[in-house]
Amino acid sequence: MKPRIPAPRATGVLAAALLAAGTLGATAPAHATGRTVHLHGPLASGATYVLDVPAHWNGTLLLFSHGYRAAGTSNPAEDASDARTARLLLAEGYALAGSSYATTGWAVAQAVPDQLATLDAFTARVGRAQRTIAWGQSYGGLVTTALAERHPDRLDGSLSTCGLVQGGVANWNSTLDPVFALKTLLAPGKHIPLTRLGSQTNARAAAHALTGAVTRAQRSAAGRARIALAAALHNIPGWNDPSQTRPAPTDYAAQQANQYEAMTGLLTMPAFSWRQETEQRAGGSPSWNTGVDYAALLRHSADYQEVKALYKAAGRSLANDLGTLNKAPRLHADPAAVAYLTRNIAFTGRLRKPQLDIHTTGDPLIPVQSESAYRRAVLGAGTTRLLRQAYVDNAGHCTFTPAERAAALHAVDRRITTGHWGDTSPTALNTEAHRLDPTTAARYLTFRPGPYPRPFDLAHHHVNGRRTSGG
Repeated sequence: MKPRIPAPRATGVLAAALLAAGTLGATAPAHATGRTVHLHGPLASGATYVLDVPAHWNGTLLLFSHGYRAAGTSNPAEDASDARTARLLLAEGYALAGSSYATTGWAVAQAVPDQLATLDAFTARVGRAQRTIAWGQSYGGLVTTALAERHPDRLDGSLSTCGLVQGGVANWNSTLDPVFALKTLLAPGKHIPLTRLGSQTNARAAAHALTGAVTRAQRSAAGRARIALAAALHNIPGWNDPSQTRPAPTDYAAQQANQYEAMTGLLTMPAFSWRQETEQRAGGSPSWNTGVDYAALLRHSADYQEVKALYKAAGRSLANDLGTLNKAPRLHADPAAVAYLTRNIAFTGRLRKPQLDIHTTGDPLIPVQSESAYRRAVLGAGTTRLLRQAYVDNAGHCTFTPAERAAALHAVDRRITTGHWGDTSPTALNTEAHRLDPTTAARYLTFRPGPYPRPFDLAHHHVNGRRTSGG
C-alpha cells in the first residue's frame, strides 16, 4: 500500500489564525486543525525558517539541513530533501523544520546556529518536540554531523545522507589532488592557479583553461589514461550517473568515459568556483599537498586496476607519470585558513547520540570513501557504538528514493526508542523501504568502502600542529 498523502498545507491566514488563538502552543498543536500546518519566518541572522506540522503529529521533529548552494544563488529555507520525501514523512506523522542559513557558500559558521535557532522557533511557534532527529544531505550532512558532535543536548539522534562527513579540511585537500594531477600531466607549461584564486573571474578562467586541456586529452589513449589517474586520486567511480549504462567491472573504457564527464563537472564548479568562495571566507588557501605520495594514494584507490589497465593499453608508463607528480612543486596551505576550516569544521568523532550515515556507492561529488574518513574519526574517539553506516547501490549524488531515506530515519528513530541499533542490515533496511513504498527500488547492499585518500579529523590531528598547517 502506498503511503497516505496528507491534506493540503495550511498557509497564510490559517497559520496566522492558529497563532493568534494560541493553538500552536500545545505539544501536538496541529491535531485540532485536521490538516498540515505550514509556518515560516525570519531568524535574527537574516536566514529564514520553514516548519510543517502534520494533523496527527507523532511528537518527533526532523530538523533538515540542506546542501551546498553556490554564492549568489537563491537560498530558500527547506525542511526536507524533496517534496515526495516530505509528503511521506508528514503522512507518517513527523514534523519537519529547516532553515535557509544566513548565507550561501561554505556557511557552516552560520548554518549550525541558524539550525539551532530554527529549533527555538519551532518550540516558540509549535511546542516542544518529544524527540528531535537532525538529518541532512550532501553539505547538509556535514552540518548535521556538526550539530550532532557540538550540540548533542539539542538532539536525540542524527542521519547524514550522502554527507560530506570527511570534514572541510579533508574535502578541500582531496579536491586539490585530481586537479593537481591534471595540470601537472596535461598542462605543465601553463599558468593555471589551483589555489589562492582571488576572485570568481580568476576561478572561472582557471577552470576554463584546465577543462580545455582535459577535453583535448580525452581524444587520445594516453590522455584518457591520465584523466583516469586524476579521477582515481579522488575515487570518482566509473558509474556515477543513473542515466549511464552501468559498465561491466572490467569495461575500463566505459568507466573512464563516465569519469571524464564527472571530472568536467568537478572542474566547472567545486574545484575552482566553490574553492574560491571558501578561500575568501577562510582568508587564504586551506589546502596543501606537501608530503603527499601520489603513488601510495593511487595504490589505495578503488580505481587502481582501471588506471593500470588504461596505461598499459595506451603504451604509457604509469610509474613515470607518478614520478612526475611526486617531483612536481607542491602547494602549501595558509595556516590561518586551515585553522578557520578546522573550526568550521573538522570532526572530532565524539558522538554522544546515535548517528546513521547512508551513501550511494557511485557518488562522484562526495565519493563513498568519505564514510571511511568519518569512521576513522569515530574509532579514534572511541564512540563506534553510536555510529552505523549503510550503502545504497546506485550511481549519482544523493540519488536515494524517498522510501530509502525514510527507512534510514526509522532506523535512527528505533535506536532512540530502544537504546539499541537492532537490525540495520541491508535486508532489514530494504524490507522497511519496501513496506513504505513497494513501487520504488530498495537497493541497500553489503558494502565496505576503501580508505579515504587524505583523511583529517581532530581525533588524530592537532588544531595548530605541523600536520594541520600543511607543512
